[in-house]
Parts: sequence; C-alpha cells; structure tokens
Amino acid sequence: MKTDRQHFTAAVVLLALIVVDGRAAAAEQPDRIRPYSKNASYWQYQGKPVLLLGASKDDNLFQIDDLQKHLDAMHAAGANFIRNTMSDRDEGNLYPFLQTDNGKYDLDQWNPAYWQRFEKLLRLTAQREIIVQIEIWDRFDTTDASGCDRWQRHPYNPKNNVNYTYEQSGFAARYPDHPGKNKQPFFFTTPRQRNNRVVLKYQERFVDKMLSYTLACDHVLYCIDNETSAEEAWPVYWTERIRARAKASGKQVCVTEMWDDWDLKAERHRRTLDHPERYDFADVSQNNQKMGQVHWDNFQWVRRHVAGKPRPLNTVKTYGADGGRFGDANDGVERWWRHVIGGAAAARFHRPDSGLGLSKRSTASLAAARKLESLVKPWDVEAANELLTDREDDEAYLAARPGEAYALYFTDGGRVGLKLDDHAGPFQLRWISIATGEWGKEKTIAGGATVTIVAPPKGGWVAAITKRQ
Repeated sequence: MKTDRQHFTAAVVLLALIVVDGRAAAAEQPDRIRPYSKNASYWQYQGKPVLLLGASKDDNLFQIDDLQKHLDAMHAAGANFIRNTMSDRDEGNLYPFLQTDNGKYDLDQWNPAYWQRFEKLLRLTAQREIIVQIEIWDRFDTTDASGCDRWQRHPYNPKNNVNYTYEQSGFAARYPDHPGKNKQPFFFTTPRQRNNRVVLKYQERFVDKMLSYTLACDHVLYCIDNETSAEEAWPVYWTERIRARAKASGKQVCVTEMWDDWDLKAERHRRTLDHPERYDFADVSQNNQKMGQVHWDNFQWVRRHVAGKPRPLNTVKTYGADGGRFGDANDGVERWWRHVIGGAAAARFHRPDSGLGLSKRSTASLAAARKLESLVKPWDVEAANELLTDREDDEAYLAARPGEAYALYFTDGGRVGLKLDDHAGPFQLRWISIATGEWGKEKTIAGGATVTIVAPPKGGWVAAITKRQ
C-alpha cells in the first residue's frame, strides 16, 4: 500500500507528465477550488458549492510542530479553511534556504526541512478537504520596526548570505519604519519598478519552488501579499508569473491581492475589485478593523461594486479578542457573523491575540454556522436587510431568498419585523445559539404579513427560517 507521501509524489509526477512538447495538455480540473458555477460569489470544491470557514492558532501553520493535531481539531470543529503565510517571522521558524557551515545562508540552495514542512501541510489539508489560502510575501518578515530584529536575522539581508552585498542588492542595514510605509526595496524589484535583477532572481526562484508543490494540488488559493501598501506593479508581476507557471503545467489557479487600507472604498482596493480579468477573488480582511453597522455597510458596498462581475470575497483574518489591539472577543464574533450572513465566501478567525483562533468562542460560532448552513444554504440567499422593519443599527442582519429561506442574525438579542407579506406561510423558525453552537427553540410562524421576531435572551443568536413543505 502506498504511503501518503508516495501518493503526493505521484501527483507531482502526473502533473509533470501533463506537459507535452512544451505545451500544456487541456485539463478541466473539475475538483479544483474555483468560483461556484451557479453563484460566482461563492466557492466550489470537488464539484460542489462550499462555504469556507476557519479558525486556527497561527498564520504560517506549516511551521508549527503539532500540525496534524491542530488540523484534526479544526476539522472536528467544522473548519475547512486556513491561512498560510510563507512566513518565517517567528522565533523557531525555519528559513527556506540552506545555512552553510560559516553560519551564512546560500540562496542558491534549499533547506529541505522547510519544504518538507510545506509539503506536509499540503498533504494533510488535502486529506481533510481544508482549503489553503497562501500569502506568498509578508512585509513583516523583512522589517526592524517596533524593536523587532527580523531583517537582522533574515537570509535576504546581505550580511546573512553569501550571494550579494549591500551595494549589489540596494538593501540597507536596517529598516526601522513600519512596513506600511513601503520603504523596503525588497518590494520594488520587478521590471516595471526598479528592475533589481540581483534580488529578483532569488524571489522568482522561491516562488517557482513553492509552485512546484502547490500546482499539484486542487485545494490552494493564492494571495500575493499580507495587507500590502506596495506599488501596483509588484502584485501584477507575481500574478502574471503564477498564471504563466500554472498554464505551462496545464492548471488553472485563483489569485488575489490583499491591500492594507481599512476603508474598502479606498482607491487602492480598486486595483483588485476593478480587475476581474487579473484577480479571481478579493480578500477584504482589513474591513475587520471596522465595527458595527459601518463594518456591514462597507462590505455590502463591495458586493454591489463587483455585482457586474461577481467574485468570491474572502476574509482570511477576523480581528477581535480580549486583550488584543483590534477590538474585544465580542467584536471578533460579530465581525465574523456579519460577513457570513452578508455574503462572504470565506471567513476565518485570526490567530491570537489579534483574533480568537481555535477557541471555545470560535468553535461555537463554527458549530452554529454549520447548523445554519444545513437549513439555509448561503449561496441560495442574498443580504436583505430591507426586509426588516423596526430595526436599529447593528441590531440584526438578514440574508434571504424571499418566500423560501431566511437567515436572521441578532448581535445581542433584540426584536425586528420580518416582511412576509407576499409569502403565505407557514414557516419553520429554528434558533441557534452563537454562544454555545447548540440548537435553541423551534416554532412555526405564519406568513402573509410582517411578523415580529424576538430573539431569545441577550447574546448572539441566529434564526433559520424556512418554508414548511
């Protein structure tokens, strides 16, 4: 019997055999992750629509020691979506390059242990049908900001490698500014920028090495950067390279960029939103710096903006945790649910302490969302707050397929009217507790009028309302 690694290796060999005489053989790849054929605002995987929900304890999961245990816990909780930055920012992380006997790195040689970890992540997630959203570059890896010494330790720093000098590379000894100021020349190497071939060839080599693993997989999404402020030419170059490598391998891939601006209406987000020919989806995680009604309204603005060419909208990091810097745990739960109800194709709780990670509160939300999905399919409904009456800002949010199915989310108790005037009942209402993830009470309500819906006692609740057959 073949081992898991043998199966994975066989897949890589098969991918290589697809290319004939330098031309990629046509491959439909029916199982790959792609926008859903019947509703392009959502994803499909293995030919079926899928809601991507996640909660994990770290962002670069391939670097953690207990990967399999953590993935098993996620899978058991109902999570099927992770973020994986190709990052090495934390103490104890491995670098992709080989460290020589003199202590310096050789960028022309790989560290096998790093890539073995990465291959293991891809293999284990594929077995559990967990979608991996990769972020290739992370600006926080190459900075000295806020007292960190990541640039001082990094192999790309000329003092740490045998491949180039400060003069040859154009790098400086230190980069103390926050990376959001975009002063690190590492992100200006492409031909339409500074055309720094000394460094770019090693960046290209790294991306190509990563693709040698990921292009054999059907469960990988690509995001060029983590919350970048880069020039537009930077992600365009890497997107084009990824697509070219994929095409040569007979594969299709989905790519995006994640911009840093907290306001989704900011001009920089248009680089993604206005270019469906280049970016297959958008990651709008930075909306999770917002709260309350504004958080919902800004996300809905994006959905309307791309309505002419709908694409999945992912939120791979939902901020908010007690003791964190970006709102408390309640904020984290509410942001995640506003996106789920509002039409996000993917929503993940960010790692602690900026988010809830895989915790009691996040697993309860995962359980509640999966129960809701069992009754109301998210790809069959649309955000529909206009069907609510007597609603206060941030009190309740609705997704609906009028007359058939409704998902009604209360942030903290409350009461609203639901317009069922044009739809005779009866309807079945089933409460789900967001605090526990458990089913609540069930009752029948009549249609043909506006019906008052009163949430159970304080706390987050979601109601699945479906027409009785």
